[in-house]
Amino acid sequence: MHYKSDDFNKKETVVFSNSLGCDLSMWDENIEMLKNHFNVLRYDTRGHGKSSIHQNEVSINELAGDVIELLNYLNLEKVIFCGLSMGGLIGQYLGLHFPTRFSKIILSNTAAKIGTVEGWNNRIHQVNEHGLSSILYGTAERWFTAEYRAKYPDKVNQILGIFASNSLRGYTACCAAVRDADFREDLQNIDIPTLIITGTKDGVTTVEDGDFMQNKIPFSKQVSLIAAHLSNKEHPVEFSKKIIHFSGQQHIK
Repeated sequence: MHYKSDDFNKKETVVFSNSLGCDLSMWDENIEMLKNHFNVLRYDTRGHGKSSIHQNEVSINELAGDVIELLNYLNLEKVIFCGLSMGGLIGQYLGLHFPTRFSKIILSNTAAKIGTVEGWNNRIHQVNEHGLSSILYGTAERWFTAEYRAKYPDKVNQILGIFASNSLRGYTACCAAVRDADFREDLQNIDIPTLIITGTKDGVTTVEDGDFMQNKIPFSKQVSLIAAHLSNKEHPVEFSKKIIHFSGQQHIK
């Protein structure tokens, strides 16, 4: 597992878990503000970036286990976890199965169930047949609003380059993990304070998906940004402020 740990001499550490097809660099623009409040631990999910993979399919519980192993390795007893999309699925599993390791959980641009089995199988088939480059345009449309794509083409191209350079095996294995994950019947058992961040223009994991999670998770609140799927990239300052504000709250109504 490839990771980057920044010790800013703070009391709390935030762990960031990337979206499907991204790597730990997706959080770069959030660090400048967050470093004044937290230590920051970022990692590449198995099969992404510089983290290896040795199987054709992987499960969310295995990806969550990777997080626990990393925390153990770094002697981090309790942290704040923030995951986006696939990272949010990992966060849900961690909240359910390892509640003592997390003081708070942030679930961003995710859902209790993302997409359909047919849709994920079609995507796996598409990229196996034609490569990751064959879905770049659709990925850009899902990840960013038209306004952001027009204003920051270099930033969009940079993250699409990261997407295209991913291990095909890693990408499809994690597609299977997202395909098979379903926490709709379990969320009421998460008893950790949880922040849900949604994008009002996110067509992948919608505000309604966020509403569902908020209604199920007992100690949760939801906030929205005017963004598509990668809300932390479209609004890095506002996204970071949401985390900082949430970390200071003792109770959630």
